[in-house]
Amino acid sequence: LGTEAAAKADPELLRRLYAELVKGRRYNAQATALTKQGRLAVYPSSTGQEACEVAAALALEERDWLFPSYRDTLAVVARGVDPVEALTLLRGDWHTGYDPYEHRVAPLSTPLATQLPHAVGLAHAARLKGDDVVALAMVGDGGTSEGDFHEALNFAAVWQAPVVFLVQNNGFAISVPLAKQTAAPSLAHKAVGYGMPGRLVDGNDAAAVHEVLSDAVRHARAGGGPTLIEAVTYRVEAHTNADDATRYRGDAEVETWKQHDPIALLERELTGRGLLDEAGA
Repeated sequence: LGTEAAAKADPELLRRLYAELVKGRRYNAQATALTKQGRLAVYPSSTGQEACEVAAALALEERDWLFPSYRDTLAVVARGVDPVEALTLLRGDWHTGYDPYEHRVAPLSTPLATQLPHAVGLAHAARLKGDDVVALAMVGDGGTSEGDFHEALNFAAVWQAPVVFLVQNNGFAISVPLAKQTAAPSLAHKAVGYGMPGRLVDGNDAAAVHEVLSDAVRHARAGGGPTLIEAVTYRVEAHTNADDATRYRGDAEVETWKQHDPIALLERELTGRGLLDEAGA
């Protein structure tokens, strides 16, 4: 890894990030297996994106709110929600399988980007009431093409709402690559038009994502308003178990990204610093 963020990060934070990444990878594998067994109706895997998921959960204080998309079950679990409850929606049993107020986690949002205006509304209301609360809203690159994305960012900037927008750019909106969705140099560039800071980060570098998100959360809590963060990562698995990813991307591309695996990158850093041994301790 060798990034500046990892080099200066607290060793205990790095160990916690690593532990959550490993658990998250196992979680994704098990949930994918459940779909093959017919025990889940659908599962949108976040394999390869675990650094974004874990960093989002760990960057928040207990009083803050997380607004996830349907792919962010791992962030929901890392926030403290029971894994079974987090997967209930994907069985088709309930609209939401957990109490949002217990862990301050909004319902998993299947419609693209509709959770973003909700996050802005909650953050703005908290500010009006004098509550020291920040909302962190997660969305995919495909969600940035929705009107809700524009409305949320516009209102957040005008109201200076304490909200952080995390875009996980995993390369595809189902089968549509980013180049067919925007002509902007990056999604982070879009922040300029709304009047807020924009940050671009390696989404597979757990320490870097955590640092950028933590800075944005502190900025929002201090009254500085919203931040748009683009984390460049990759969706290793198909869009869901109902998707055939081989129809729109090649194996070579996937293998290239597997060489930039978030777990392997952090493991290398921890091992190099003597913070992790062969036993994983």
